[in-house]
Parts: sequence; C-alpha cells; structure tokens
Amino acid sequence: MSRETEVHTLSVPPGGTSDRAFLDVRDLRVHFGTEDGLVKSVDGLSFQLERGRTLGIVGESGSGKSVTSMSLLGLHPRADRKGKGGAILSGEIWLDGQELVSATPEQLRALRGQKMAMIFQDPLSAMHPYYSVGAQIAEAYRVHNEVSKAQARKRAIELLDRVGIPQPDSRVDDYPHQFSGGMRQRAMIAMALVCNPELLIADEPTTALDVTVQAQILDLMRDLQKEFNSALIIITHDLGVVAELADDIMVMYGGKAVEYGPAKSVFTEPEHPYAWGLLGSMPRLDRPVQDRLLPIPGNPPSLINLPSGCAFNPRCAYKEACGTACTTVVPELEPTDGAAKHLVRCHLPVETRRTTFTEEIRNHL
Repeated sequence: MSRETEVHTLSVPPGGTSDRAFLDVRDLRVHFGTEDGLVKSVDGLSFQLERGRTLGIVGESGSGKSVTSMSLLGLHPRADRKGKGGAILSGEIWLDGQELVSATPEQLRALRGQKMAMIFQDPLSAMHPYYSVGAQIAEAYRVHNEVSKAQARKRAIELLDRVGIPQPDSRVDDYPHQFSGGMRQRAMIAMALVCNPELLIADEPTTALDVTVQAQILDLMRDLQKEFNSALIIITHDLGVVAELADDIMVMYGGKAVEYGPAKSVFTEPEHPYAWGLLGSMPRLDRPVQDRLLPIPGNPPSLINLPSGCAFNPRCAYKEACGTACTTVVPELEPTDGAAKHLVRCHLPVETRRTTFTEEIRNHL
C-alpha cells in the first residue's frame, strides 16, 4: 500500500470535517500499567486548535504536558492486550479530519514530519551524534519527498539559512556537538519545518538557553508560524514563554486541564487556585522587586494514587470554602460566568473565586 493510500484510509468523522477544528482532541486518556498500579498520565483531556494559532500548555513537571505531546504524534509504544509494555490510549485525536488514536504505526509515520512535527526539549540528545546536521535535515526531507540527495541538501541549506544559522553552506556539514546550544535549537526547528508541517509542537523549546537566545528563538518561531500558517503548541513550565507566543492557554494539573481559555483572560483574570499559584510564583523583571514570590505549598500528586475529589485539594488554601465537595467530587471543566471561552475546573463559586483572588496576587501580576 502506498503512503498516499495509507493516509487516505484513516478514519474520517461522520458528516465531513467542516464542523471540526484543525486539531480536535476529545477525552484523551493515556495510562501506563506498572507494577505499582495504573499511572493516569493524561485523564480526559479535550481541546481544539486552528491553523495559525498558538496553544500554550503549562504546568509543573508530572502534570501530563509532554505525555500529551507524544500522544499527538503517536510516539508512545502501545500496550499489549494485558495492558503492559506501553501506553493505553483512548479518546479521539482528529488532525485535519483524520483520527490518530486508531491509526496504525505505518499511518502515523506517514504523517509525522510531513503533517505534524515536533521540536524536542534537548536537541543534543534528539539529534544523532554520528551524522552531520545537514544530513539529518536532508533525510527528514527525503522520507516524505522523492528528491535526490543534492536537492535534499539544498533544501537543508535553505532551512538552516532561514532559521538564522550563519554560513549555512559550510555549517551544513558540521555535527551537532560543533553547534552551540542556541544553534542546535535552531537546527531542530529547521528539521521540524523542512516539510512544512501544518501542526508544530515545541516541547520546552527554550530550556537551558540564556535569556538573549531564548528571545531570538521565540521571535524565530513567531515569524516562522506566520510564514507557514502552522498550528503551534508550546509546552512549557515558563509562563513568560506562553505570554510571548500563545493565543490560548491550557493549565494542566494531575493529568487534567484545570483552566483553559484565551491567554489574556487566563493571565489577567485566572479562575483556578493552581493558576493563581503559578502566576504568583513567577518573578517579574519589568518592575522593582518589592515582595517575595508566592510559592505553591506541597508537591504534585502521584498519578497512581490521585487525591479524591479535586486533585489540587491537598495544596489548596481555599478548599474549606467548598465544604466536602472539594475532597469527594471531581469538578467538571466548565465555562466561567459570562465567559464561554474561559473554562475552569473548580468547586469554588464564581463570586468566591473572584473575591478570593487577593490583592496580594493581583499586585504581583
């Protein structure tokens, strides 16, 4: 079966694709069977993303951000019938009308790199040390295009030049260890964009880079997104990054989305106590340092033994205002009052949330 046939035979939603977003994730669950129990890394995640827009996914380590991104690209080995040896996936992932959870490994390989691509967190470990940077970019291009080695090399030089690598004609033959950290990240972006993917996922794209290089990488990603009109997902724990790039923000905790909405709304009128904590613990460099940061007490929960009710309740300073619901009932992700696009998963009444969002936190923000 040809690659074109494989892609064409992926499931198509009833009634066509006009009623769906370009990326439509519905009730995604990614669990892993272990000797200690079932790890619920992602547990009922739903979101949408259109071409040309950017979604920022934020949260502490262990909240399910990277597992989500790996699921979108089909990079998790699947578990066997006994639920062992890999990920147990359920739910739906629709990409431009094609369903990916039920797709075969061959079908997903045909889409990766061409329809969707990923910028990994550590380019030094993501790139092969024995092959030149140009050879790896050219290989990614030849996998999806019937071109000669010379044409693929020319394409690699074009992309290295586009992402700001100096003297791309000569640097194309250098190896990853000969590039600086910022240059390796640019090379990773070139590799991800070599086939003009429509969905680009960046997992911690500026980690371990100095502030100046971070700004350059973010400017580059913004410019390239406009040029290619890609849908972009930024996965990070750095709220400054999503403030620069994101149109919408999804805050994850314990494998679930606890807040989801337009970036401006989430930053200026956050509704969930966990989002308050993230924002309150973020240092500000655009104003004099007057107050201490406001850390979130406690540690993220075990994804094997999540707390009953709201997963954030052991760390929440406001759970007493909810009575017993906070520790017994899992809250739904629901629209906030008068803001259908801003969703929050919290038992606190809207009025209480907005009056509890203290002046101390507001002043810090």
